[in-house]
Amino acid sequence: MSGLLNIVVITAAVVFVFIQQFKAQRLTSEGRKWWLIPAVLTVMALRQPDLLDARHHTASAVLLAVELLIGLACGAGWAWTTRIWTDAEGAVWAKGGWAAAGVWLCGMALRAGLMGVAATMGIHQGSAAVMLGVAAMLLTRAGVTAWRAQDLRQTYRVPAAG
Repeated sequence: MSGLLNIVVITAAVVFVFIQQFKAQRLTSEGRKWWLIPAVLTVMALRQPDLLDARHHTASAVLLAVELLIGLACGAGWAWTTRIWTDAEGAVWAKGGWAAAGVWLCGMALRAGLMGVAATMGIHQGSAAVMLGVAAMLLTRAGVTAWRAQDLRQTYRVPAAG
């Protein structure tokens, strides 16, 4: 797959999820396919031949690990800055705000800095590394949000009719 197509896929996924975070969304307990976009990004990334720079294998692997750690940290930060509440019927809702957007911006700045470090060291970091980082972020955000929602579902009690 071409680099341009990878960039389009990454951008589309990020923009879609970013815009969706500002809308209140009901979180269902039926196991909504929150893992689907991260799974697609991961498969696309692992199919790329340039995931690691062949000339700088170890350094490239370290940078990839840092990219994944940034994704995990940003996903957790995003999930913890997302507002989660229950309505009168006990349904759980989530909505991101400006704090969540700030986490996104920090993550983008960290990724840009990481790309700068890689470029300074002469290490080629393809779009596959970014895809894995974004997948880690989305998966972590979805998992932590689902975990937080489950905690709310367990503590919610329907008042007795009377």
